[in-house]
Amino acid sequence: MKNDNVRKVFYIKNMEKKEKKIPVSRSRSAFKERERERKEKERAEREKAKAVMEENLADENETQENETQENETQETEKKPFSWKLAAGILAGVVITGAAGYVGMSMKYQNTYLPGTCINGMNAAGMSPKAVEEAMAKEAGDYSLRLVLRNDASENIEGSAIGLNTVFDGSLENILKQQNPYTWPIHMIKGENYEIETMLAYEDEALDQAVDSLNAMDPAHVTAPENAHLSDYIKGEGYSVIPETEGDQLNPEKVKEEVKAAINDLKEEIDLDELGCYEEPAVRSDDESLIALAESLNRYANMTITYTMGSKKEILDGEKIHTWLSYAGGQVSIDESKISEYVKSLASKYNTAYSKRTFKTSYGPQVEVSGFYGWRIDQQAEAAALKEALAEGKNVTKEPAYAQKAASHDGNDYGNTYVEVNLTAQHLFMYKEGQKILESDFVSGNVSKGYTTPPGLFGLTYKQRDATLKGQGYASPVKFWMPFNGGIGFHDASWRNTFGGTIYKKSGSHGCINMPYAAAKTLFENVYAGIPVICYNLAGTENSQATKASGKAETAVPVQTTPAEQPTQTPAQTPAETQPAQTPVPTVSPAGPGETTKAQETAAPTQAPSESAVVQPVETTAPAENATQEVGPAFATKAPADEIGPGV
Repeated sequence: MKNDNVRKVFYIKNMEKKEKKIPVSRSRSAFKERERERKEKERAEREKAKAVMEENLADENETQENETQENETQETEKKPFSWKLAAGILAGVVITGAAGYVGMSMKYQNTYLPGTCINGMNAAGMSPKAVEEAMAKEAGDYSLRLVLRNDASENIEGSAIGLNTVFDGSLENILKQQNPYTWPIHMIKGENYEIETMLAYEDEALDQAVDSLNAMDPAHVTAPENAHLSDYIKGEGYSVIPETEGDQLNPEKVKEEVKAAINDLKEEIDLDELGCYEEPAVRSDDESLIALAESLNRYANMTITYTMGSKKEILDGEKIHTWLSYAGGQVSIDESKISEYVKSLASKYNTAYSKRTFKTSYGPQVEVSGFYGWRIDQQAEAAALKEALAEGKNVTKEPAYAQKAASHDGNDYGNTYVEVNLTAQHLFMYKEGQKILESDFVSGNVSKGYTTPPGLFGLTYKQRDATLKGQGYASPVKFWMPFNGGIGFHDASWRNTFGGTIYKKSGSHGCINMPYAAAKTLFENVYAGIPVICYNLAGTENSQATKASGKAETAVPVQTTPAEQPTQTPAQTPAETQPAQTPVPTVSPAGPGETTKAQETAAPTQAPSESAVVQPVETTAPAENATQEVGPAFATKAPADEIGPGV
């Protein structure tokens, strides 16, 4: 056999010899039964030899007794003793025994002595060649049973890997070392020998035999799976899923153990006990895995409840778990997901700049929109939500607002507001649904492009004794109530008439000019943030102006009787009722007043000693999804020099 096609291995059993030292290898289980049979046969042969010797001894004793009796008889008969006869008989016995002894000795010149056992096999009376053939046959009949998981097993046959024996002359050496003339002694007590029997097999054939096992077929194999976290389960959170052992073998480890077993001619090996299976790297008792599950569940099991009036928005693990990620045992929250969620709240609950239906005091409904309304401060709320999540506690809260309104339920302007009909040049104030004021007014001059824009606004603040300044004018007023940038309510001491169509050619720079008494009543009842609803309504124009002084009166004017609050029923307003919005001018080309009459253009004779000077300001709507702008209804009272024109 060529060296590159076979693999030669040795097994050595160490056993004590009676007199000789023969290299030995480990005993093999394949010969255990044969060893028992050998010992039983040796015992039987020893018993037989013993019986033969005892029989021969008995015969000799009987012969001696007979001779003695004959001698005694001869003596009795007084016959003379024959030494010659006795010597002849003895010589015959010796010659017969010697011939048998020599014959047996000659037999064991080429065979092993009685009681000879080689590598567990009874070799008595066998030649070295016969022993080689017997051992070769045993190697050829060899089969290794592989015990697998799941009560399965497979075999590797010696014939499939070209298993055979190669001898190095040890059998012949044993025969040479035996003295054939000592065979009677060996019949009583035999000898055991272990030789360096050389096994040979084909490496490629063995590798192929292992690779072709069913247990190696990927189609029949379950790979091990590490213990891992479960997916999120509503109401339960996360849990640790135990590892899967599987039955995937390590090919290299299997080949290593199979070769070792063949070298020892083992009949069976357990691949699981020998560690031949691939094992999971992470098991369910892994401390880091358990800690990770606990950390995730701290987030997934919490609930944050947002309240918006009677409305509620619940944030729980069903959504929070989609924001979570983990690496290296650490849990992190995707802050972009938090921002997206807050943005969705704003889209759902913000009302600022959205269109609302308003039922007018005249009956018909109009559609209005403007900066008034709820507006969530998205940046502030995202930070607050992140902090709440980090604490891991259940929370009930309102979102952080950049701007608030009167109500979350129904129309956000509620039932306390100022209603301004720009077409009729008439306004109303309702407090908790009850009308407490109505009055004519003069709005922005249409002919000069100062038309007061409609919309839904919130009163910015209110201030006594302000001076409204613009290009070419400075007009002191007693009551200043801005609601749309530089546009606001105020008294107008230079006017004696209000309402009608004055505004078209002799109107203000955009402000709502009011009689003194009405302005005073309005001032006393409004507050920062109160809704101001300005609209146009076709068919309500009034050509008749009302005589009323813009100056302070000596007599206290009679307050109007509160009227029933109109029902706020949403409805679609025809498009034609929605006039185009005209921008508020930032610079006034002229001073206050709609006529050239001195009494209407002059300022009050006695101006307040501590009057504020008001400058024009511009306001713009916040960009879409803006998070930081604060609406005018919640702005801090502006310095006197930041108030826009109003006459």
